[in-house]
Amino acid sequence: MVVALDQGVKALVVANLPYGTVVPVLGNALQLLYVRNPGAAFSFAVNMTWVFSIVSTAVVVAIIVFARRIRSMWWALVLGMLLGGALGNLLDRLFREPGFGRGHVVDFISTPWMMPAIYNIADSFICVSMVIFVLLVIFGVNLDGSRALTAKQQRAADAADSGAGASAPDAAGASTSAPASDDPRAPRDGRESLGHDAT
Repeated sequence: MVVALDQGVKALVVANLPYGTVVPVLGNALQLLYVRNPGAAFSFAVNMTWVFSIVSTAVVVAIIVFARRIRSMWWALVLGMLLGGALGNLLDRLFREPGFGRGHVVDFISTPWMMPAIYNIADSFICVSMVIFVLLVIFGVNLDGSRALTAKQQRAADAADSGAGASAPDAAGASTSAPASDDPRAPRDGRESLGHDAT
């Protein structure tokens, strides 16, 4: 969905927006400005297009392989947005001018009040996925959807385990505090039995 949205809007931008001309949408808050970016997100490292093509390809392959371990909806959402964003810009680098692996990414969103850079939908999804990634790490959400225990919760769990182990039944199912006896004269209230000749 991210790739389809990104590439579809880029096609509309290329077909309809004049290159390098600001088109106000919400005054200075949101503008459309069609430019081609040979670098990374937000026009970083403009002379290293082929490097980012290789890195983007590695990221896409790594996410696809890693995705098999995901059991959490939130982690699936994060990796889906990251994969879609990386793949959207990778397609530009592979198939747009000036050539394969050196193509310039179509950027068109300008928000001067927030940042001077011009970006696109793929960049936006990458940034949002990174924010959610940080939140998942902070809140201790694991890949399987479980929550990591805090230090306090871990100490409480350890204390509960050690307390339960003191009166836990042994492998035979009998309580360790009340040994079993086959002697019919043995007390039946859980006390230890005495010898025959005890008075």
